Amino acid sequence: MDQMGCSLCPRACYADRSLRLGFCGAGQKTTVAKIMLHRWEEPCICFGNGSGAVFFSGCQLQCVFCQNYDISCRITGQELEEDELSLLFLRLQEKGACNVNLVSPTPYIPQIARALIKAKNRGLALPVVFNSGGYESVEALRIMDGLVDIYMPDYKFFDPVLSLHLAHAADYAKKAEKALEEMYRQVQNPIWSANTLQKGLLIRHLILPNQTRDSIAVLDRIYQLFGKNGSVLSLMRQYTPIYKANNIPELSRPITTLEYQRVVKHAEKLGFTSLITQSKASATSDYIPDFQIFEEFSS
Repeated sequence: MDQMGCSLCPRACYADRSLRLGFCGAGQKTTVAKIMLHRWEEPCICFGNGSGAVFFSGCQLQCVFCQNYDISCRITGQELEEDELSLLFLRLQEKGACNVNLVSPTPYIPQIARALIKAKNRGLALPVVFNSGGYESVEALRIMDGLVDIYMPDYKFFDPVLSLHLAHAADYAKKAEKALEEMYRQVQNPIWSANTLQKGLLIRHLILPNQTRDSIAVLDRIYQLFGKNGSVLSLMRQYTPIYKANNIPELSRPITTLEYQRVVKHAEKLGFTSLITQSKASATSDYIPDFQIFEEFSS
């Protein structure tokens, strides 16, 4: 945020969030919807007791197919001061989380950065994962420089007509590429320890029904930007028609095996050295967290 108001994402709505909500729905205080040990992220960042997921409320994209629409399209959860958020990060470490996984953090980047600094000064030693939709301003991401070990953004769409239709953001690809380049500048090529990602850029792409052509365009752009070694690529098969997608004919079904295989084969043809794929069983709403429960630990 700046003196004119909020510009943390490319929408630059310039809301004075002490007086009114931003486009994302967020106000002045940091709202956390849920914390949990998450066991369903990519295996390279999710092991042992699970990833320490902190789900933030509100989102700058408002995708019509969002699986977390309960918290992305409305503000729900607990408002936390920076000291409280800092202690929450440390609680995840005490519970044995393998990392601190910041899910949809963009509306609260300045507060999160200050809370992370406080937590690190108090003994937080876990890697930090920035898990986002890829639609952030470069200036906002620079606030996180030195605080994030793994950036895990989406690259959702390439076609501006498609991104306008599904996320009200015709400039998505243009802005996401700038954001991903800044993320890469900060963390550089992936660093591995055995099968565990220690540092780097992990780009997710959710394959949508009837949109394999756009998915292939996304992969081509990732290759052009970072080559075959500059990022980890996760091709997600988990699309489930929920939220508004059920009322959009082209989105009202899961993807087919043929659609998924077509995209995976193109990624293999491009030669990505770190490629993560999903099984057909991932396409279910069973893996969506229960956002009615704020804190969920099994140990």
